[in-house]
Amino acid sequence: MRLSVVIPAKNEATVIGNLVCRIAALSSVDEIVVVDDGSADGTAQQAAAAGARVISHPYSQGNGAAIKSGARTAKGEIIVFMDGDGQHNPDDIPRLLARLDEGYDMVVGARQKGSQASVWRGLANRFYNRLASYMTGHKVEDLTSGFRAARADKFREFLSLLPNGFSYPTTCTMAFFRSGYAVAYEPIDAARRIGKSHIQLVRDGLRFLLIIFKIGTLYSPLKLFTPIAGSFLGVGLLYYAYTYLEYGRFTNMSALLLTTAVIVFLIGLVSEQIAQLMYAKADK
Repeated sequence: MRLSVVIPAKNEATVIGNLVCRIAALSSVDEIVVVDDGSADGTAQQAAAAGARVISHPYSQGNGAAIKSGARTAKGEIIVFMDGDGQHNPDDIPRLLARLDEGYDMVVGARQKGSQASVWRGLANRFYNRLASYMTGHKVEDLTSGFRAARADKFREFLSLLPNGFSYPTTCTMAFFRSGYAVAYEPIDAARRIGKSHIQLVRDGLRFLLIIFKIGTLYSPLKLFTPIAGSFLGVGLLYYAYTYLEYGRFTNMSALLLTTAVIVFLIGLVSEQIAQLMYAKADK
């Protein structure tokens, strides 16, 4: 099957040319698509000179938007997505493809210890992985890795669900699990990025916190909302038991806690129905 490599890039002129050349040296690669996301340097020119097909956004639309542009344009039946900052090693591509040959629909390059950009990012990713593993019932080794190989037809089913920002890997992974597609993880060592990161600590830190809620709402909202509702219910019942035994009355706080438990559960129930409708639309 034909293989396309899609690389989202923004202001990566210093590294993109060498990266494209290394990928082109692989015999299995039929096409390299670089999506220039509104770069202010010579990223597009360097990529084109190295032999890549370049798609240019007139202004920066986000990493996820670049991924979607590349996925729509790629001609291969298999698409490999990788970052344009030098972190991902093209020599790992054959190993991802070998796992696809085993019958998987998507293979994710799971970054090993020491491959995270910072201690904070490593801790955050471990938390996301554990939460996603609980939600899906499958071991998720790296939820946010941008290095992955997927069958193009299945990946395109979820383009409408993918955000334009940096959290596209999370959405993509949870969508594959939700639809019953087989996902595998292949250990990789990611290098330190070359150049300045486009992630801003405060802005993207808050954005990544939303990933926690996205994980739940994308897969099975009730698995996230039911424990929260149960916590409010338990605290409400315990507080009611205390006030009844101590003062012989039912307090407003007990009523508030029990009402909150019901509301949270109903929100989860509605979210579950919305998620089902969302995936039904994506399947069409």
